[in-house]
Formats: sequence, C-alpha cells, structure tokens
Amino acid sequence: MNALTGTTHLIRLALRRDRFVLTFWVLALAVFLTATTHMSVSGLPTQDDVVAETQFMAGNPGMRLLGLSAGASVGAYAMTRSYLTLAILAAVMSTLAVVRHTRRNEETGSDELLRAGVVGPCASLAAAVTVTLAANVALAPLLALAMIVNGQPAAGSFAAGAAIAGVGIAFTGIAAVTSQVATTARGASGLAMAVLAAAFAVSGVGNMLGYVDASGVVAHSAWPGWLSPIGWGYQMRPFGGDHWWLLGLFVAFAAALVATAGGYAARRDHGAGALAQRSGRAAASPRLRGPFGLAWRLQRPVFLAWLVGLTGFGLVFGSVAESATTMEGTMRDWYEQMAGTSRLFDAFATSMVEMAGMAAAIYAVQVLLRMREEEARGRLEPVLAAAVGRPRWAAAYVLTAALGAVVLLVAFAVAMALTAGAALGDTPGLLGELTGAALAQLPAVLVIAAAVVAAFALLPRRAVVVSWLMLGASVLLSPVFGLSLGLPDRVLDLSPFAHLKAPAAEVGTVAIVALLAVAAGLTATGLAMFRRRDLAT
Repeated sequence: MNALTGTTHLIRLALRRDRFVLTFWVLALAVFLTATTHMSVSGLPTQDDVVAETQFMAGNPGMRLLGLSAGASVGAYAMTRSYLTLAILAAVMSTLAVVRHTRRNEETGSDELLRAGVVGPCASLAAAVTVTLAANVALAPLLALAMIVNGQPAAGSFAAGAAIAGVGIAFTGIAAVTSQVATTARGASGLAMAVLAAAFAVSGVGNMLGYVDASGVVAHSAWPGWLSPIGWGYQMRPFGGDHWWLLGLFVAFAAALVATAGGYAARRDHGAGALAQRSGRAAASPRLRGPFGLAWRLQRPVFLAWLVGLTGFGLVFGSVAESATTMEGTMRDWYEQMAGTSRLFDAFATSMVEMAGMAAAIYAVQVLLRMREEEARGRLEPVLAAAVGRPRWAAAYVLTAALGAVVLLVAFAVAMALTAGAALGDTPGLLGELTGAALAQLPAVLVIAAAVVAAFALLPRRAVVVSWLMLGASVLLSPVFGLSLGLPDRVLDLSPFAHLKAPAAEVGTVAIVALLAVAAGLTATGLAMFRRRDLAT
C-alpha cells in the first residue's frame, strides 16, 4: 500500500456525494454569466454605447477596483462587470469542495473509518483535489457557452471561461493547504477565505494604481495585480488579447500547493494540523448559557467577515457616486427604468442598496443553514437534552440572522453615505436617506430567511439546496437582473426585492406589511413543524 492507495474508490464516493452540490454550483455560475452577458448585450445596442460605458469603467479608479477593462466590446464589458463576482464564487466552490472531503471528513470521524481499510494517507486529499479540478474543468466551457449563446466571439468566450476556472483551480491548491494547516473544517475554510480576501484586496489595489491607455478603453494594472490569482485572470485579457499562457501559471501554482499539502498529509497524525487548536477557557462565558449566545458565538467570525466586506463595498460605491451622476446613453436609461425615476443618483443608489439587501440575504441564509449542520452532525441533540426547547433554539438563529442583517445594511449605508457625501456634499442628508433605504430592504431579507426556516423544518435533507435555489431565483427575478432579461412585471413581482425601491421611490406601507406578514407566516409555520418532526441526520 502506498500513500495514494484507494484514491479511485474515494473519487467515486466524492462524485456521488457531490453530484448535486457541484452540479448546482457549476450550472448556477453559468446561468449567472448568461444573464449578465444578456444584460450587457441588451443594454449596449450600439458601439458608441459600448465605448462610453467602457471609458467610464476604465477611467474611474473606484470602478477599476471591481473590474479591469480589456477593450471596447460587449464581451469585454460583460467580463469587466462579471469577472470578479464569478471568480470569487469559483474560489468559494473549490474551497468548500476540498475542505468537505478532507478536513471535514476527519472532523466527523468518517475519514478514520475509511483509513481502517486499504486507503493511503493522501488518498482523501487526492480524491478531493481531483473532483474539484474536474468541476472547474467542466465550468470553463459552460461559461464560454453562456457568452457564445449571447453572440460573443468563441475565442474570447473560452478565454473568459478559462480565466474564471483558473481562479477556481488556484484555490483548489490553497484549500488543499489550509485543510492540512487547520484542525477544523471551519478553520480551514476561514483561512482560505482570508486568502481570498487578500487576493481581492491586492488585485484591487493593483487595478486602482494602474493606468488607462490613450484610447481610454483599455486599463492596465500596476505590479500588485500580478501577485494575486484574481489578478492573473484579469491579465488573461478575454476579448482583449486572450493570453492563454497565463493558464499555465494557475496550474503551476495549484500543483505546487497540492504537492506541499500532500507531503504534509503523508507525515502528520490523523486529526492534527500545522496550527494547534487553542484550548478553550476553563469556564464558559455567561453569554453561552442560552441558545442565542451560542448561535452568536458560532456565527461571529462569519458576521465580521461580511461586515468588513459590505463596509468596504459601501465605501467603493459611494466614491463613484459623482461619476455615476454623469452617466449618459443606454446605461443611464437602464438605471432610470430599473428605479423608476429620472433622478440619476437616486436610481444609482437604489440599485446599490438593493444589491446590499441581496448580500444581507445571503448572510441570513448562511446563518440559518447552520441549524441544519448542527442537526446533521448530532450536535443538536445534547443541546435539546437540556432545558432548551426546539422553538427557542431555532428562534435564536432567526434572531441572530435578523440582527446581523440589520447591522450589515446599516454599515453599508453609512459607508456609502460617507464617501458619497465627500464627493457630492450633504453628508448628513445622505446618511439619513441611504440608511432608511437600506433598512427598507429588511422585509425582503426576512422573507428569504423565513423561507429557509420553513425549508429546514419541512425538508431537512433538502434544505440546503432548496434554500439556495430560492435565494438564487429571488436575485435573478429582482429588478437589477430581471429587467435586463426582459421578464414581465408579474414575474418580477415574485421576487421580494422587486417591491422595495428606496430611495428612488417611497416604499409603501402595504408592501412592507405584506412582506412582513409573509415572513411571519413562514417563520411560524417552520417553528411549528420543527417542533413536531423527528430530528434528521
């Protein structure tokens, strides 16, 4: 027996376990790129529109933080708008897949059972890496197809798909290392997410410090952009050169990290990691005596990461507010139609606040799905064996998600108001206006959260898939995305975000009361059903 014995069998096992999860990830990213490319195609009907919007994106340092323009074409513009989001999602997909089949298996004890058979110490890592790389290899042509069906050139489309998949490949290697360094699955994922945040920051700084060529439509990053896997994707220049040789950099980077992880996996003790787990306090904090304190303690690192991210995005979006008020042509028409107002700043702010609401909804879903994880891993039973009822335990997670969403929305609004106020003036007025608009998104977030509670109670084994599907549908049917897809109003109204268009329009009491009533009804139904059903592993 050698270190890789049993890898083939573990690959088949991993494929069976992830046949739905990874398929959903890959198809969701392809659908997202299809929608955003269609938005660019329909929103930029003439070359003059393409040039004007590309110059706006390339010439503004704040916008370069979110995307690096490769030229004046619809395909290049679509990648400028979508690449960063897709690259981050591909990195998250790869990280979760690798950690799930390595460190999490060790944490739950299943890997120990596997090693009792004829399985080498590196087989789990090799299987996890192989399956994750296969997912990224499948992702690349699907992303290319998403752009080709929207009329974009095949060469640039495949380069775009390869650039995004390349980031996923790079983070396959990063997750392979963090799964050996940390002693818990959450620690391994957290370290990889910290690297992702650093990669985004380094790439963003490089883009902001870069320059625009004489044509005004091609932006170049400064040297820090070459220090980040996200930056390498920008340097591939889909639709603006298609530098395929950079794909070798992704592969070499991942190969070196996987080899390092494999060498450590062959030597370390089972369950151990390079970073020793810290001992807890001898006495627990009084805050941990109740289910709310426990729920908050478990979600605190996730909340802090979201808080930093949304605050940063608020500062960025506010900094480009002055440039946004000078938009002309098709993009101006799109913002005005989406928000239903001719006041350009209000239209721009409405779209930004709506996206902040979607981000808060993602956070809420993430928090509430922790209930399913606690139940599936058997950690819920000891809690319920004490003087804690099921509704009280679940309500603690609902409260944690709701309060966290409020803080995230307010933090985004305050950050955006500060930088927008510095550019436009009237900071106090913008502070009140944007904070109110952000809080107006809360009913939509609560509807999504309540739907997750209901799914957890009624379909526990399918709660994760159902919850993310509901969230994805709500996002795609929102005015920000659904309008460009040409969907009728009665379809867009299915999204809770379609009824909240502040500050462009005053949010009616009827809409707020209706959404809150739906949220209350779904939550009550979920808590009642959870109280009656058996625990599901």
